[in-house]
Amino acid sequence: MMRRHHLATLVLGLTLGAGGIALAQTPAPTRLRATIDSVTAATLTVTPRKGSPTTVQLPANVRVLGIALAKIGDIKPGSYIGTAAAPQPDGTLKALEVHVFPPSMTGSGVGFRQWDSAPNSTMTNGTVGDLVVSHGCTMTVKYPGGEKTVVVPEDAPIVSIEPATRALLVLGAHVIVLASKAAGGTLIAISINVGESGLTPPM
Repeated sequence: MMRRHHLATLVLGLTLGAGGIALAQTPAPTRLRATIDSVTAATLTVTPRKGSPTTVQLPANVRVLGIALAKIGDIKPGSYIGTAAAPQPDGTLKALEVHVFPPSMTGSGVGFRQWDSAPNSTMTNGTVGDLVVSHGCTMTVKYPGGEKTVVVPEDAPIVSIEPATRALLVLGAHVIVLASKAAGGTLIAISINVGESGLTPPM
């Protein structure tokens, strides 16, 4: 009887422990598509496309990436790219944008997942395999465990993404800020994509 009691206690403890772990999970980061209102060494104030001015803390290790215009010819077999896209009835994806990474960033965000730039949108990061250029292009994007066929219309924005510095964080710049939420609701920037020369990051 004592042994059964100990076993029941152990199972209950594991169940409660698992529940405790679930409750303690870190919330998903917040993504702000916004315009810079002001910037200091420690904070960034932005106005989201839908929302009111928001202040984000800037830690010393925040990652800044510059987004610049590119062209469809920059997409080549073997290129590492990301693409926000919408599903099509035939099972392919229609690109809403394509961003081309430098070789030094190969592997960044690799895989396929849901996205929030448009209803039912997805994000695929991977290596370009087959590529057919005609009225835009059709490409296979490969990642560990899968691949997607992506149709890129002629009018889809094509951009490059490169490591940058805080010098790009200027008044009026268009940004996508990925931030974690600390206790009390304070937002702390993890990474910032900054459009160069007035560009609005399309992803």
